[in-house]
Amino acid sequence: MSHPSLRFLGHSTVRVELAGRTVLTDPLLTPGVGALRRVAALPSQETCTGVDLVVVSHLHTDHLHLPSLRRLGRSTPVVVPRGAGRWLRGKGFTAVEELAPGQSLTDGGLTVTATEAQHSAHRWGPRLTSGPHAPAVGHLLRGDGVTVYAAGDTDLFPGLADLGADGVDVALLPVWGWGPDLGPGHLDPLRAAQAVRMLCPRVVVPVHWGTLAPAGMTWLPNPWRDRMRRLLIEPPRRFAAAVAAHSPLTHVALTEPGAPVALPQPGRWLAARPRLEETP
Repeated sequence: MSHPSLRFLGHSTVRVELAGRTVLTDPLLTPGVGALRRVAALPSQETCTGVDLVVVSHLHTDHLHLPSLRRLGRSTPVVVPRGAGRWLRGKGFTAVEELAPGQSLTDGGLTVTATEAQHSAHRWGPRLTSGPHAPAVGHLLRGDGVTVYAAGDTDLFPGLADLGADGVDVALLPVWGWGPDLGPGHLDPLRAAQAVRMLCPRVVVPVHWGTLAPAGMTWLPNPWRDRMRRLLIEPPRRFAAAVAAHSPLTHVALTEPGAPVALPQPGRWLAARPRLEETP
């Protein structure tokens, strides 16, 4: 069993090096998205080069971000949910694959399998239903005896327990968003900790936090400024505390945006996976 290399680049973007391939999840590589501004450092050019494959969980602009995909190159292979391929090809991208939940593709020693997710399927959702539409997914990245689960955006759903039964070594789980409140179809810190109990991963990396904020909300005088500042740092720490209390056999790799993920030593991968009945 190998030791994968991961770097949390911010929001839902993680660089995963596994089975001789480099994958980016939901690339967001620019100073902003619409009215949202990046409050974490931009990923360096080095962390955006040598990408073999991109996986996109859903069509929302903070996950399928066209300027970021263009930065990687229009010929870089991109995996999107079933139903989004034609639209993305129409934007000039030439190596687009579609996967519905349960479908897989292989790239060398790496296998990518789409999973169910519970999240808005429209480009401009959840409140609007116009524009392109494709059901949201997560992804299992498997290779060299290691399974990485990239959840994308999702709420809790029963199938998480099925994913856990098959074995997850590293889970990339969202624990917040980009505003003072969460919309539907997201995990907050406590619900993300509940997802850990269902998945029973060896390691969990909290993502989807500390990267974006509405323009001016963290520094202009407004009723949400203090709350927004706290929400840029507190959610993963609340999540880690909940996991420690209820899933102590899972290691939380709390990683600041832009930093490499500190995984346990290689010998840790040989230990038995956590099981639901072993947690309080």
